Amino acid sequence: MLLERLRPSSRKDPMPLPMATPGLALADAPLSTDPPQITVTPKAAAMGKKQLADWSAELEGPVYGLRLGVKGGGCSGYYYVYEVATKVRKKDQVWDFEGLRVVVDPRSLALLDGGVLDWEQRLMGYGFKWENPNANGDCGCGSSFNV
Repeated sequence: MLLERLRPSSRKDPMPLPMATPGLALADAPLSTDPPQITVTPKAAAMGKKQLADWSAELEGPVYGLRLGVKGGGCSGYYYVYEVATKVRKKDQVWDFEGLRVVVDPRSLALLDGGVLDWEQRLMGYGFKWENPNANGDCGCGSSFNV
């Protein structure tokens, strides 16, 4: 399946996310100068902004964007993580995909390199879905994978 790929915005000023509550704003973090090693589809970017606004409504403090990551565990060895980025570490990469700020740590990026994040809607559920060229297999649920 051919996916429309988003290019990161060349804008240097932060693009606001939809506000879940009055006064909630996206904190400024410098964008990475390196080209993105992942791709986010338009649907994933739109739904990511919506999810981030919903999740951020419950938090106090700065919100830098959506943190994408990988952690050890799950059925197959690794599982995907989607969290509100409440801080940006020195070695994190930060990219903007149509107003969705994405933050990825270096260890996760090594496992996500070349991957495409999409949003999937099915009869029995919906959510983010990775097409990960580094995954040798998964557990069938799409949440965990091995390399």
